[in-house]
Amino acid sequence: QVQLVESGGGLVQAGGSLRLSCAASGRTFSVSTMGWFRQAPGKEREFVAAIIWSAGTRIYTDSVKGRFTISRDNAKNTAVYLQMNSLKPEDTAVYYCAVADRGTIVAGAYEYWGQGTQVTVSS
Repeated sequence: QVQLVESGGGLVQAGGSLRLSCAASGRTFSVSTMGWFRQAPGKEREFVAAIIWSAGTRIYTDSVKGRFTISRDNAKNTAVYLQMNSLKPEDTAVYYCAVADRGTIVAGAYEYWGQGTQVTVSS
């Protein structure tokens, strides 16, 4: 199994920034992709960003391109970050870190999930 722990959520005004962190432990050798998803109240969980570990390839959903950056800690190859700039009220959601054993943005393909961290953007 893989355990994931997110941190860094909070309350921020529109236009502000937050940095989310996700630390993985356990059977991390099986991890191919680490991704971030979010779920707003009354909405389905949606893909935000992912990084394919071996190639460092980054993928973003259109609504966050140019504002969010996913990165990894090369020294600790089991940590991933999401730098969120120019935050908007519509970014308000619970953000989840997840891992998959292949390159994908499909939530159902991610086997392990963290507990989530709340991000609230006030207008």
